[in-house]
Amino acid sequence: MNRALRRGAPIALASVSALLLVGCAGGDEPEPTESATSAACLEVGAGEQSDAIEVGGEFGAEPTATFDAPLEAEELQRTIVIEGDGEATAPGDTISAQVTAFSGSTGEQIFSQPATLELEEGTLYDGFRAGADCVAIGSRVVTVAPASSIYGDEGNEGIGVAPGETLVIVTDVEELVELPTPGEWTEDIPTVEYDDAGTPTVTIPDAEPSDELLVAVLEEGDGEVVTEDDVVTVDYQGVVWETGEVFDQSFGNTPAPFAISGVIPGFGAALVDQPVGTKLMVTIPPALGYGEEESANGLGGQTLVFYVEIVETRADG
Repeated sequence: MNRALRRGAPIALASVSALLLVGCAGGDEPEPTESATSAACLEVGAGEQSDAIEVGGEFGAEPTATFDAPLEAEELQRTIVIEGDGEATAPGDTISAQVTAFSGSTGEQIFSQPATLELEEGTLYDGFRAGADCVAIGSRVVTVAPASSIYGDEGNEGIGVAPGETLVIVTDVEELVELPTPGEWTEDIPTVEYDDAGTPTVTIPDAEPSDELLVAVLEEGDGEVVTEDDVVTVDYQGVVWETGEVFDQSFGNTPAPFAISGVIPGFGAALVDQPVGTKLMVTIPPALGYGEEESANGLGGQTLVFYVEIVETRADG
């Protein structure tokens, strides 16, 4: 799966949640509904189409969804496949979830990844928000999302969603989350060297990775301080600790802005409270990256290291 989940956003940094943000994933922004712009639960019920979908697989892992394709829907429907026993989510909550989308046209999986979702009013497309909005933690929800509730008549060509296409979405609502607070990284910090073009090379030490989120500030900036609600622009290089492999970087390309809420939790947390101009190194355990299990992008179960230079920040919206 293409990891470039947000148009123009850093490839490896983006969590699947960036795909779900209104106006951020390609296509025209749909008109917000009254329920999407008020601090109230979406009024979405079960229907014949959502009830007919057979969902399999373990909770929290990649599920299967069996249905007759092509499937075209006119209205948003959701069916709770597994009723959780935890606290009900509410507008304004941030949750972790496993989100899987299937093409209504072919029945094939489009993506499946852990996601951190902010259930803020008007933030998520209704088709995605319906899977986590005002349901109990521990629930598995299958949603039939017509194009009008997701990417509209433009579709999302970057991930293979055709114009006007219906999606079937399975959401495993795992837990309420808060942005983690990183610790100070003082031992076994990778080294950074630059070539003549200014491209860094990060060298991982011969040591076991930490199981904590740690940040080492290599050079402190003196610009505006990043907040949780900001859109930031960075240059970065991402390396897998266990192999030393560079799996993605922005150096050599134009740095792109992205929302703190649209990236993996460990990366976003590393930037919060840092001033523009800062150069830092962050080590991210799997739980705060792409999860403990294997993932479609190959980064699940891996400890990730990012070298980051913060270029700019501004308030989101």
